Amino acid sequence: MCGIAGMIDWKQDLHQQEKTAQQMQTVLHRRGPDQNGMYLSEHAVLVHTRLSVIDPEHGRQPMQFTDGREIYTIVYNGELYNTQEIRKNLEKQGYCFETHADTEAVLKAYICYGAECVRLFNGIFAFAVWEEKKQRLFLARDRIGVKPLFYYQTDSGLIFASEMKAILAHPDVPHEIDRNGISQILLFGPGRTPGCGVFRGMKELLPANSAFFTKEDNMQIFQYWKLEAREHTENFAQTAEHVRFLLTDAIKRQLVSDVPIGTFLSGGLDSSLISSVAAREFGKEGKILHTFSVDYRDNDKYFQKSKFQPNSDPDFIRRMQDYLHAKHHWTVIDTPQLASALYDAVKARDLPGMADVDASLLLFCKEIKEHVTVALSGECADELFGGYPWYRDPEIRAVYGFPWSQSTAYRMQFANPEIADILKQRNDIDNEYQATLTRTSLLGSDSDTEKRMKEMMRLNLDWFMQTLLDRKDRMSMWNALEVRVPFCDYRIAQYLYNIPWDFKEYKGYEKGLLREAMKDYLPDEILWRKKSPYPKTHNPNYLTAVIRLLEDRISVPDAPILQIIRKEALEQLMYGNDNVQFYGQLMTKPQTIAYFLQLDYWLEMYHVKICL
Repeated sequence: MCGIAGMIDWKQDLHQQEKTAQQMQTVLHRRGPDQNGMYLSEHAVLVHTRLSVIDPEHGRQPMQFTDGREIYTIVYNGELYNTQEIRKNLEKQGYCFETHADTEAVLKAYICYGAECVRLFNGIFAFAVWEEKKQRLFLARDRIGVKPLFYYQTDSGLIFASEMKAILAHPDVPHEIDRNGISQILLFGPGRTPGCGVFRGMKELLPANSAFFTKEDNMQIFQYWKLEAREHTENFAQTAEHVRFLLTDAIKRQLVSDVPIGTFLSGGLDSSLISSVAAREFGKEGKILHTFSVDYRDNDKYFQKSKFQPNSDPDFIRRMQDYLHAKHHWTVIDTPQLASALYDAVKARDLPGMADVDASLLLFCKEIKEHVTVALSGECADELFGGYPWYRDPEIRAVYGFPWSQSTAYRMQFANPEIADILKQRNDIDNEYQATLTRTSLLGSDSDTEKRMKEMMRLNLDWFMQTLLDRKDRMSMWNALEVRVPFCDYRIAQYLYNIPWDFKEYKGYEKGLLREAMKDYLPDEILWRKKSPYPKTHNPNYLTAVIRLLEDRISVPDAPILQIIRKEALEQLMYGNDNVQFYGQLMTKPQTIAYFLQLDYWLEMYHVKICL
């Protein structure tokens, strides 16, 4: 994985902007600490920071190739999991390869197939190709949106980057939020509207989109893939076998690496399945898999069962240790570390985020990086297989609106009167919810249940899953750790989209189809374990810590957050007994306090100007 950035400017010679390009490169250093590279021409600059994973010696970027009269230059962030198939097809077309890096395969596929090349790729990626003679830039992002790509259009060109911080490093980009940005922070956060970069003028290329940028036609964006409703014709046994093939194939493809690789292991179904398949593949080569788990100081003392978290992870992790015979590594996080990391989590995400859920992952990834450079994680299984309560509970899934964020009225209480009036007039939540439903592909034969399940999957893929993927990318890449997500293989997403709900909920179990398909990969107590979410601290000291930190921030009369948020509402949050679910069960009272703490820090750290 890497960091990419670039500038296009039709009115000035960008050779004079090398210092700006270096500033953009510097802020992306954590994404790619192994190598730096830059391409400079009159109207285009491409910047790269590299984390070496495949062919460390020969995969330097920007990578360039001349074909006929045209000079093609690429900066690429990602991993292609069907590189060998792409290379073989290109070799039949007469192309030769000088490296084993997937970057070269992507570049030559673009040269051969043009914009259609992205339809051939199975992987996670964001990349840019500059054609010097045509004076044309091509941008593309993977189908599911695992790798980020932001952009900002100026009067004379375009600025793009893997992270917002690199675009904000450009002196022509204002650090401003307008009414839409405030809505994103207060009503949608830590999620955000697809394609929205929160800062004024900042956008993100949507998943499964590509674009050409030229002087004549400006920005032309194309969607090259989408989930399509199709008739499911396989019986349950065939479906389970199909799922088994797709998942094991995805995991095996993602184990390819020239640097050390391991897996996250929570003791839950998804990460345990990935670890089990990986361990068996490693065993064939006489290698031992490294697995990684996170816990919190004194969680064994303070853990409290709930509907959403019926049991804690450690006992299940130990059971998987015995089963896998892997080399296991524990990370135990204490309250002071967790509270302190809230600030680095903001700098990693460039926005206030999922509070300690972000901060703990950032700390966890730091420890993992001490042992491996690549790790596989179980994100996105619940979105595809229907594991969340809002899929399974008929009452919850029937509720209008985003199921994980039914807190709009509660959130509005925090806004100062002027901003509250603006937000009420905009009606953003309802508009975005309806727009997402409109994007849902349906069959005329779908029952009400199947229709709603497709809507739920669309809502989850476009919103909730993107928030988790943002978190995974930024917290891991802050530590130069590449995290791969096998469940995000687009083949799995397309296939699962059309599987009947009674198959997915086989025998009444959440993700029953997945459990049945992979039943010989896990011991029974793991295979049939009830879902438990990403672990968070239950230590009351954490609540005390974030209250004290927010108290300190808002004790200053001109605290940045008070431009948006009512101080009285923050005090009620800290000292009241409200049952808070700011972003579903992931963000209860401690995390909500921490979110506002992050918001205040972000406004100050990023010098954000509020423009109403």
